Amino acid sequence: MIPLPTGLRARLVITFTLVAVTASLLVATIGYELAKTALVSREEKSAVDLVTRELTRITFPVGKLQKGEAPPTTKELGQVAAALAGPGRSVLVEYGTLIAADGPMTMSDVPNELYGRAKQSLVTQRKVVKNELWLIVGAEVYRDTEGAPQATGLRAFVFFPMRDDEQQLATLRSTLAQAGVAIVLIALIVALLSARQVLLPVRRLSAAAQALGQGRLDTRLPVHGQDELAELTSRFNDAAAALELSVSELRSLEAMSRRFVADVSHELRTPLTAMTAVADMLHDEASRLPEEPAEAVRLVLHEIERLRELVEHLIEISRFDAGTATLNLEPVNVADAVQDCLEVRGWSDQVRVNAPESLVANLDPRRFDVVVANLVGNALKHGGPPVLVNARATVNGLEVKVRDHGKGIPPEALPHVFDRFFKAGAGRARSQGSGLGLSIARANVQLHGGTVSVRRQNPGTLFTVWLPHT
Repeated sequence: MIPLPTGLRARLVITFTLVAVTASLLVATIGYELAKTALVSREEKSAVDLVTRELTRITFPVGKLQKGEAPPTTKELGQVAAALAGPGRSVLVEYGTLIAADGPMTMSDVPNELYGRAKQSLVTQRKVVKNELWLIVGAEVYRDTEGAPQATGLRAFVFFPMRDDEQQLATLRSTLAQAGVAIVLIALIVALLSARQVLLPVRRLSAAAQALGQGRLDTRLPVHGQDELAELTSRFNDAAAALELSVSELRSLEAMSRRFVADVSHELRTPLTAMTAVADMLHDEASRLPEEPAEAVRLVLHEIERLRELVEHLIEISRFDAGTATLNLEPVNVADAVQDCLEVRGWSDQVRVNAPESLVANLDPRRFDVVVANLVGNALKHGGPPVLVNARATVNGLEVKVRDHGKGIPPEALPHVFDRFFKAGAGRARSQGSGLGLSIARANVQLHGGTVSVRRQNPGTLFTVWLPHT
């Protein structure tokens, strides 16, 4: 089944064309029928007048003969037939048992219905005889007797050929068909031009809407006329102006928020540096303090470390938001980079690494270290052993997988694990970490032009990082 076109342009053109075809067929049909009726009526009237005129000229006696009158002879009937004959006609004259003919037709060619009705009045009938259409006129001669018309028994049947009329009708049909085709073509051209004229503002609106979607908020359209499309264009311009104002305000507020976070994070660095120095001293003294003060000191040290990590993450996030994060690419041995990342953080004994010693990729080593550290750290904190890191080269780049064997992330939390400050489950709201690690990991991966994804395993969770060749 051929699908119907759904475009507005196609529907307009099809509608115009269908209307034109319908109107053309209607006009052609009505015109043809009127012309056919007029032509046939004219031919019938001419034939009837001819037969009536010639029959009224009969001078020999017919019907009830008066004293001294002789019945008509075959010769006299032949004269009547000759008078009724003409180009292409065939005539039959009957009087009792006498029949005079002029032409190829015989009495067997006269329709029975016409023969019967001809005894009462002058009648006509169109019939195909010998593969040709004829107009047959049948009439009986009447004679006035004692003031009243009396049938004489003399009947004449004249066959008028309709071939000329059929040719005229065929010519008329051809002319009407050609005119119909011309009308349809004209309607199609008008439909295309009208559709273009109607759809041009719609296409402009579509292009303008696309431009707005691409961020060009200053897009406006000229307003022409006072019709519905002009009103729609005006409303579009008003909506675009309102959107531009709203987005401008939102961008301003967002920029202010980013500056605030960045400024606060940098301002916190100084007191954190002092707090970290004091924390190191307290850490050395904690072992010599009583149990309860020692526990309080360890709690303070732990929270100071969390605060320091949070500030560092906020500063890193602010760089990505401000668009100042850059890549410093260089050839990196992936296996060595992963091992160094684990060794610096004291995770070497807790993580199993599977990576070819010869695997080299063009990466920013500092940002790759952040990605691995955040994914492995997340697996160690919230997953379960063993934690596996697999790295391999693919056709299009580098693939790194980090898997733990813990309970796994709940399915409803999977779409949000890379969101900022998201922690799966209420029990993790106060857990270690800032809630920004995975978000920072994704930002660094995207800065390389790569992707990072997560899915549940049985058991555990699998993070997959893909970085393209650069």
